[in-house]
Amino acid sequence: MPKIYLSPSMQEYNLYVTNGQSEEYYMNLIADAMIPYLLANTISYTRNKPSMNVSQAIQQSNAGNYDFHLAIHSNASPESKAGQRTGTEIYYYPGDEWGRKFAEIAVQNFRVIYPNPDNVRALPSLTLAEVKKTTAPSALIEVAYHDNVEDAFWIQDNIETIARTIVLSLTEYFGLPFAAPFIPPKNGIVSTGGSNLNMRAYPHISGRWIASIPNNSELVIYSKINGWYAVGWNNLLGYVSSEYVNII
Repeated sequence: MPKIYLSPSMQEYNLYVTNGQSEEYYMNLIADAMIPYLLANTISYTRNKPSMNVSQAIQQSNAGNYDFHLAIHSNASPESKAGQRTGTEIYYYPGDEWGRKFAEIAVQNFRVIYPNPDNVRALPSLTLAEVKKTTAPSALIEVAYHDNVEDAFWIQDNIETIARTIVLSLTEYFGLPFAAPFIPPKNGIVSTGGSNLNMRAYPHISGRWIASIPNNSELVIYSKINGWYAVGWNNLLGYVSSEYVNII
């Protein structure tokens, strides 16, 4: 199962032109909305805390064994251009080919949802700490400009869509099929008639084996795709054949 470090903005002083709420507030709403989608697609995560600063988040990320570091922000124009810029910008560090790969995938998906698709770009950055100093491949998404009225309203009105789009991009990056989550998750019990049930990293009989789940074990079921459930069991996420799980 892929494991990401999820780092929504910790910038509580960057205020939206529309209502005075903060960048930190809205980016954490997006992160909240991402969680059911992450679990439904067997992507585990560690998330920063609003009380952290950027250095602390990077330190926590680098102390773990993460497959990707994803920072989520909203943008603001320089003072001389205040309120004039719009668009989604996805940054990666030059030479980080995996970061660039994710950024290019995310650009294609954000072009589907952003009002002006031509204004969605992937850009290299030599200065952004969360792409420059992280050990894991990384990207920083500037969802849109919070000092522009139209962009700020777009963010506020599309929290769920933005969250879904980000996780869709992660599934494409990790080579997983995308599944919509069960809201709320369901509970299930393994029913094999006695044998263990294999948990796999991909919803196919050839998917890499993760664990054997004993008969009569209880599971949390996050989604279903092509006859497979995405489940949580014993602090693991993976796929099991739905044929051998009864909903309880």
